[in-house]
Amino acid sequence: MKKFTIKQWPEDDRPREKLLKRGPGVLTDAELLAILIGCGTTKESAVHLAQRILASVKNNLNTLGKLSVKELKKDFMGIGTVKAITILAALELGKRHIRSEALPKNKIKTSGEAFHYFYPWMSDLPHEEVWVAFVNQAGTVKEKLKVSQGGITNTAVDIRLILKAAVDFLASGIILCHNYPSGNLKPSP
Repeated sequence: MKKFTIKQWPEDDRPREKLLKRGPGVLTDAELLAILIGCGTTKESAVHLAQRILASVKNNLNTLGKLSVKELKKDFMGIGTVKAITILAALELGKRHIRSEALPKNKIKTSGEAFHYFYPWMSDLPHEEVWVAFVNQAGTVKEKLKVSQGGITNTAVDIRLILKAAVDFLASGIILCHNYPSGNLKPSP
């Protein structure tokens, strides 16, 4: 059975051509990933390979971003070191894009805003961390600081270091943020 390559697809269906004609927003996650992959294998196209990769993480790009180069290479024929690095670099660039959008506003008034402020730094971590934002009276972030990094199941925080930093930054308030890699939403004691 002969391989049906992307070059044999109708031009309007090819990911690169589709992006050029209609913009990146119309492409599926698999098509965007296929562009990063570049070419498939003798057995499957880059799009089919991308679909398999995404299916393995239940189509969750955050989960994909947590994979290592070694895992991508081991689990997917056609993904070598360079392609794995390209995928992970693109996902990191996406996170940094979100961060750069969050920074100019730099104001936190609600818990939802705190979540969106810290999410790009903490969403894909495989370990627990605690961050603090030091804010002025208007809720503008004066400084943010990682105060603890732990393991998979816990981390310790010394409140004295947080209070000292709050005084040093002349903060009117502090916003504490802690992640759980497990996704458990119930806070620990």
